[in-house]
Amino acid sequence: MNVHEYQAKEVFKSYSIPVPRGGLAQTPQEARKVAQDIGGEKWVIKAQVHAGGRGKAGGIKLASSLDEVEKIAGEMIGMTLVTHQTGPEGKKVRMVLVEEAMDIVKEYYVGLTLDRSREAVAIMASTEGGVEIEEVARTSPEKIFIEYLDPVRGFSDYQGRKLAIKLGLKEHLRAVAGIFKGLARLYLEKDCSLAEINPLVLTSDGRVLALDAKINFDDNALFRHPDVRELWDPEEEDPKEREAKEYDISYVSLSGDIGCLVNGAGLAMATMDIIKYCGGEPANFLDVGGGADKEKVAKAFSIILQDPNVKAILVNIFGGIMRCDVLAEGVVAAAKELGLKVPLVVRLEGTNVEKGREILGSSGLDIINASDMYDAARKVVEAAGGSVKAE
Repeated sequence: MNVHEYQAKEVFKSYSIPVPRGGLAQTPQEARKVAQDIGGEKWVIKAQVHAGGRGKAGGIKLASSLDEVEKIAGEMIGMTLVTHQTGPEGKKVRMVLVEEAMDIVKEYYVGLTLDRSREAVAIMASTEGGVEIEEVARTSPEKIFIEYLDPVRGFSDYQGRKLAIKLGLKEHLRAVAGIFKGLARLYLEKDCSLAEINPLVLTSDGRVLALDAKINFDDNALFRHPDVRELWDPEEEDPKEREAKEYDISYVSLSGDIGCLVNGAGLAMATMDIIKYCGGEPANFLDVGGGADKEKVAKAFSIILQDPNVKAILVNIFGGIMRCDVLAEGVVAAAKELGLKVPLVVRLEGTNVEKGREILGSSGLDIINASDMYDAARKVVEAAGGSVKAE
């Protein structure tokens, strides 16, 4: 689960990680009032959307007067911000964060995430702040310093001091080490998948603070953190993904034109792979789950059909826990209710497979049966109007 920058900074403050003074505004007038309360002569106005690359897209601007704060906020609120992470459709800006402007001496990067190759949480630091860490890793890997958290003790104070010295911040050792320690505690205690400060800045008046904040929380651990769950902003999610979440369906929108309805995450990934292999492009990842009932299957089918880009649908089901006849009833019900207008390719195997095929065959729907996954992928690519890759 992602959160907005302003929310991440509130969490930071609860872990004694210093951030600039600022406040949230949903109208230009509120933005002016926030800037007035902060004081000073310059302010930063930052669009609040779940996407990186805001600065290059015009989502971060500097104002030198209260009138300018109000003007910039008025231009930002309501605009559609398009960045490399939003896709061409962009995201609507509904609010802005107004903060005091910083006189920055140097920018740094700090972040924690899981290093699966080491089976350990890695805390990374770099002197190249304000730049995507992937780009730094590609062009200047020697500028990234890494420490690994002990699985029992967690983060040790000496690791914070060690990283601070490597960043050249020996004169601010206590403050920087404290920030590292707070970020590590946050990552572990709140079940994060990412906790990042980019950039961490040193200001001309000797302060070290998080100029930006990004936190991703593990969805599977939200039951342990009701306070984190409350930070969820449904308006930032794809409407189809939001609806799927309400029905406990794993769904992710993609840019292709072949809808996929599959049970089991592994089979869903394999289905997407074989569609790509045959020359097609999946329109979604959808795992309806092993224990889905007729209603849940019908809902999954309806979510796929909401995508106007879908030109054909592939249903790929292995009936283990979930019976093939239940899946077939759900597909038929949804297709008839929604008025199926695109080709439907179905591959069934497993429990009650013959009964499931009988239900589909007697439904009156124009269904293309497939004998196996490869056959299904080839047929759905053709049905979508694509060219199947030669073997």
